[in-house]
Amino acid sequence: MFCPNCGFKNSEGVNYCARCGTRLLTEEEGQTTASFSLGDEEHEAQSLSELVLERPTLVIRSGGGRAGETYALVKPSTTIGRHPDSDIFLDDVTVSRNHAVVTATDGDYVLTDEGSLNGTYVNRRRTDRHVLLDGDDVQIGKYKFTFITP
Repeated sequence: MFCPNCGFKNSEGVNYCARCGTRLLTEEEGQTTASFSLGDEEHEAQSLSELVLERPTLVIRSGGGRAGETYALVKPSTTIGRHPDSDIFLDDVTVSRNHAVVTATDGDYVLTDEGSLNGTYVNRRRTDRHVLLDGDDVQIGKYKFTFITP
């Protein structure tokens, strides 16, 4: 049995290290992994049909453990990227600092790629500019969004 403090190999069945005197853990005591049960507190992300919206919204469907987060497009221009000041901050190396922007123009919402390295995809097609329609799937890095309108 090895000492967790100094690494000395001790004889089996001893309770203290022969070199440093540290108490040696039994296999049951040395178990470092604990299990956690969510129980009744586990919640699933709302389905798109359950969302009540007042404005056009981008909803994260998957990526980074953020499924279900919603971003109402209330500003004339909404920035998306890895820059901490982005309106929609996506912390992933596949997302450029200033990746894309959604601009409200005459009732339309236009998604424009800002010269990102990995591109912006709408409905699985890479695009530089796209007028968003209800139900469009947007992918930026590992994040997948759905654009929905009220």
